[in-house]
Amino acid sequence: MTKLLPYVKPNRIEAGCDEAGRGCLAGPVVAAAVILDLETATELGLNDSKKLSEKKRDELRIQIESRAISWSVSFVSHDKIDEINILQASFLAMRESVDTLFIRPDHILIDGNRFVSSPTMPPHTCIIKGDAKFASIAAASILAKTHRDQFMRKKSIEYPAYQWSSNFGYPTKAHREAIKASGASPLHRMTFQLLPK
Repeated sequence: MTKLLPYVKPNRIEAGCDEAGRGCLAGPVVAAAVILDLETATELGLNDSKKLSEKKRDELRIQIESRAISWSVSFVSHDKIDEINILQASFLAMRESVDTLFIRPDHILIDGNRFVSSPTMPPHTCIIKGDAKFASIAAASILAKTHRDQFMRKKSIEYPAYQWSSNFGYPTKAHREAIKASGASPLHRMTFQLLPK
């Protein structure tokens, strides 16, 4: 496994930021921001959340939340996604996660190729596949993914037909068949194409 870099520039406070749930048909988009110290960034064996098992993500979540200098997770609802579109909702979740950090970073490392900041935010750098390159972004990807998965598991109890405890709202064949059979739930994103044309 490739060892992730602890920072872009030394001697500044960098927060990694990433989101989860952008491609889902239901539920919120969730973003996290994480500030790590050098020791934690190099010791935890962090990696892109998509490359880790569910068990490993859950284990790392506990360690990140106990050892990070600061961390924050923000949810933007399916209703807001339908109102402003998924891209803008992803940016909103990222901004909120950074704004609610206990410590203000000097710089933000954003996973992806674009971001819309706000006048009150620190400078940022967009890094394509950043969650596979920098520890703080990988940590953010793990928190965003695990917090969102936990939310969808709970909602799966209310809406068992859609099997969110296993697909987490992503457009799997079983999820789409459930939408076809039962219709959309109150958590579905109505601006998304829920069924194939």
